[in-house]
Amino acid sequence: MNKPELITERQLQLWLYLLPVVGIIPSLWTITRPNYHREQQEASRLCLILTLSWLLIYLLLNLGSIQANELLAFRLLYLNALITTGYFLTFVVLMLRLVKGKSIDLPLISKLFNSIGRK
Repeated sequence: MNKPELITERQLQLWLYLLPVVGIIPSLWTITRPNYHREQQEASRLCLILTLSWLLIYLLLNLGSIQANELLAFRLLYLNALITTGYFLTFVVLMLRLVKGKSIDLPLISKLFNSIGRK
């Protein structure tokens, strides 16, 4: 039988950043301090990008549903629920990848913001 692997301190620190909604607090702290490792900075940046994007979409869809008629409002709120579910599932998948020792990069997001960071 395989022995379960112990979670390292590094994984626990990165795990904090990957907590949906709550992870934005340690992520903001890490981004504002220059003395953290590159891996922590990248995980923090990813968390901030995902959380702020989700929050913006969430607010816009809610505001749109307030202004729309009943059928369109229902569709906007349904889309909002799907996007929120995707947001939480993305973080769960990233947490599982972290525990397995794999990279937590998301291909499109990481590539886009790495190219922006170089400019």
